[in-house]
Amino acid sequence: MARNILGGLAAVLCLTAGAQAQTILAAETAAPNTTPGISIISLSEAASKAGVADIQVTSGQTLTNSVQNVAEGKTDIAAAPFILPFLLSKGVGPYAGVGAEKGAELAENLAVLYTYRISVQGLIAYDSSNISGWDGLEGKTIFNGPPRGAALTNARLLIKTNSGLEEGKGYTGVQVNWGQAVKTMQDGSADAFVLPMSFPDPRVSASLASGKMSIFSVSKDVYDSEAFQNVAKLPGTVKFSMPVADMGYGEGVTIVSEDDTFRGPGTVGADIVNKSMDFDMAKALTAAFIENIESIYHAKAPFMPVTWHGETDVEVTDMCGPNPLKYHPGAAAAWEEAGYSLPDCAK
Repeated sequence: MARNILGGLAAVLCLTAGAQAQTILAAETAAPNTTPGISIISLSEAASKAGVADIQVTSGQTLTNSVQNVAEGKTDIAAAPFILPFLLSKGVGPYAGVGAEKGAELAENLAVLYTYRISVQGLIAYDSSNISGWDGLEGKTIFNGPPRGAALTNARLLIKTNSGLEEGKGYTGVQVNWGQAVKTMQDGSADAFVLPMSFPDPRVSASLASGKMSIFSVSKDVYDSEAFQNVAKLPGTVKFSMPVADMGYGEGVTIVSEDDTFRGPGTVGADIVNKSMDFDMAKALTAAFIENIESIYHAKAPFMPVTWHGETDVEVTDMCGPNPLKYHPGAAAAWEEAGYSLPDCAK
């Protein structure tokens, strides 16, 4: 009798443990106070709330590496500026060592759950630096991102588009990992900063302890120029403008623009998975995201409600065109079941 009771109890305990077990997924993202960082941290919360999966998030990563890790099946989910899968598919830039053939194979392994605007690139300087705008960067030292990655590539291109200057010739570039960004902004290592921003941006807010700052818009002439149009055609880049009054900054920050509108290149991307991810898992993760856009995502930081989470219009998602990625079939099913329309070219 005792043996039967113990056997029955063991069976119940096994069933209970099985019922409570969730799939464990690994995710990589940028610093936790950035849009990509908050996005994946929010996904982990939404997935746990829905009983879909336990997502173990590693933040503060260089997304160049994270994208390759997902493509190689080393991690399950990562934040990805769309320029990175494009460069991987060509085996160029930070993926030159991978090569074109292998890079194209790896990029084929990637799929999108949902998209968002990661940041807007801009020029920032302390008022004490006496930098009056993009035309004042020659001969200066500029902090323009981490040692490798999309932010650095975009910053170099934006400086050249606005000023004609190239790093190493017209100015000196300084690169540090994101974890050292605020310290680098505050310690005088650079005269100005060309960095991805949110509105309001946590790095700018933290750096105000060292003095008042100005953020410089791209001028209307440059914004409408052929050179800038070409920048906006790059995968993961869209034209962005916002009224200065809506940027969320208070005392200590001056937005420099000729018409009270901030303009710049918006960097868009996605939280991505390997296309081998189970259909039902990709669908459940995306459904959890859609259900919690306002309750979790928008509530996490002042800038999150304007980061285009939940948008599916190709004008802001930058899906299709030269962007090689498409929605995971499970993700597409979740979007359409929720009443959203996806373009055929993105599925």
